[in-house]
Amino acid sequence: MKNIWILVADESVARIFASHADSAPLEVIEEITDAAAHADRADLRRDAYGRRAQAPAQGDAGHPGAHQVGTATVTSSAGEDELHQEAQLFARRVAHYLGDARNKQRFDELALIAAPRFLGLLRKTLPPAVTGVVTKEIGKDFIHVPNNDLQQRLADEGIVPARRDQRVNTGRDR
Repeated sequence: MKNIWILVADESVARIFASHADSAPLEVIEEITDAAAHADRADLRRDAYGRRAQAPAQGDAGHPGAHQVGTATVTSSAGEDELHQEAQLFARRVAHYLGDARNKQRFDELALIAAPRFLGLLRKTLPPAVTGVVTKEIGKDFIHVPNNDLQQRLADEGIVPARRDQRVNTGRDR
């Protein structure tokens, strides 16, 4: 019997489930969180706004909306760049976990369900051993779907069979 893992993720949380058989509920394997994403997003945005607010207006520094500060250019996307870097680091962390698990033969197939932007980051960082067993990719954000509803949503996407008992084996409800 194949051991199928399902990754449900966004840029700050990744939940990994296992589907062992048609009749079994999903089993939670791991939940990986990016504490920096939760704690620092507001700080990163405020920091970017603060740098823009303090930057003296010195005309066009190569493109509209830019200000020259010393030799560095501060643009309106400074905070977004830092958020994107945090997401890239988290994608690498998730990819490393999956690569290690694949090397230990903990799963045979993998389905990726992630927010579209994060799915793109994952694709770039997954090792070849993992990409070789990816059977399905879906660019949707299911991370906030309660565990008890997730099995039906995954069944609707054709990833797992539909069940009458929708419970996910977690010991708790999300």
